[in-house]
Amino acid sequence: MTPADRFARLPELLADDADIRRRGSWVSVECRVGIGAESFHLVLRGGAIAAFDRGPQLIRSTAFTVRATDEAWTQHWRKVPEPGWHDLFALTKRGQASFDGDLRPLLQNLQFFKDLLALPRRLPEAG
Repeated sequence: MTPADRFARLPELLADDADIRRRGSWVSVECRVGIGAESFHLVLRGGAIAAFDRGPQLIRSTAFTVRATDEAWTQHWRKVPEPGWHDLFALTKRGQASFDGDLRPLLQNLQFFKDLLALPRRLPEAG
């Protein structure tokens, strides 16, 4: 399973986690997540995923984008990631990830987004 395929399971993973949805109950934002060369457009409303589209989304506005390499996501989603791969900001320090756009919604709801983007850790690891 590719990193993008793992991330594509995010809606079902979030649907199964009431605690993360509760923490995001005030989140209403459109954002983009880049998994290697693939892009995902997320519409979050009240801590739930209202829309989740895989692939290029032309002329779709988003507040911010989080991008990382396939390797970064693979390492980040290990059951127990190694130091330097464990956190979104650690990935940027390694030069493996970037944030673009208006980061206020991300930073105002940082724990929600960290938990949301770590959900694929719950899936079995490849190999």
